[in-house]
Amino acid sequence: MLAETVKKLALECGFELAGVASAEPVPEAAAYAGWVRNGYAGEMRYLTDGRAGLRADPRLLLPSARSAVCVGKLYNSPAPYSTEFDERDRAWISRYAWGEDYHAILRRGLERLAAELHKIEPFEWKICVDTAPLLERAYARRAGLGWIAKNTCLINQRMGSWFFLGELLVSLDLEPDAPPPARCGTCTRCIDACPTQAILPGGVLDSRLCISYFTIELRGGIPEPHRAAAGNNVFGCDICQDVCPWNGRAPAAREPEFADHHHSPPLERLAALSEAEFRAMFRTSAVKRAKYSGFLRNVAVAMGASRLAKFREPLERLSESDDALVAEHARWALGRLD
Repeated sequence: MLAETVKKLALECGFELAGVASAEPVPEAAAYAGWVRNGYAGEMRYLTDGRAGLRADPRLLLPSARSAVCVGKLYNSPAPYSTEFDERDRAWISRYAWGEDYHAILRRGLERLAAELHKIEPFEWKICVDTAPLLERAYARRAGLGWIAKNTCLINQRMGSWFFLGELLVSLDLEPDAPPPARCGTCTRCIDACPTQAILPGGVLDSRLCISYFTIELRGGIPEPHRAAAGNNVFGCDICQDVCPWNGRAPAAREPEFADHHHSPPLERLAALSEAEFRAMFRTSAVKRAKYSGFLRNVAVAMGASRLAKFREPLERLSESDDALVAEHARWALGRLD
């Protein structure tokens, strides 16, 4: 089967980017192991659970794998970027979580691609979407989808970095694409704009300083020195992508599943959500990953970062919560208002 046929079908299955990489170990695995040893993964144990071998070699996920069909699904929206948003009484939710949870959407597209390819030639396959232990960006780079930028995102020269990545490991021997040159040059806008200085030299991200890590992955208290810097980000952070010049003309996604539903709800409304209301509001969104307790923690921090007196009453209510995590962050926020 020709690689060009595979890529053409991938585009017909709804992906904006498609390329092929050889299903063989990548040298980035050594850098990843060093990143883990340096503690940059923080408390994300699923990244440090001893599955390094699986990440280093896709054939441990699919023994017959010869090629990795790498795809990119655009999720950009025409709504304002967070760096253009100045309503301190409203929350900011990361762009990727405005619509439906992307895992199921990418999996459906890759299942359709596998089915279409099977009509041409039988083969073995395995789908990987984010949760599989695979160094996605390394293979996407080798498949020609883009280069890995200083903020560690994959950037495509024509379409920017607002992409979900997925892979279809196949037993087919396809002609691989070539990685594009890195085009960040001397630009350091992402590094300079990060409020917590989480982007280190050499394209390294210290997750322990990242607002996305604080508001999504961290289950305990957000470190007090970094709470105010989190601003009104209650789920994730888009700043390093918002300031990237390559995203200046990034196209918008066409799919209604990625339509803007949640990007800036009022903080006061979020603070009043019951757990059942939280689950209902974000039932199809990635926001549910933060859990109810973590989400209210984030809302309290955003209210404190705003320093708006109008939040005193909701913060006093949260400070009396039976959830010690929420109550402690609400008390911190009240201190900011004082």
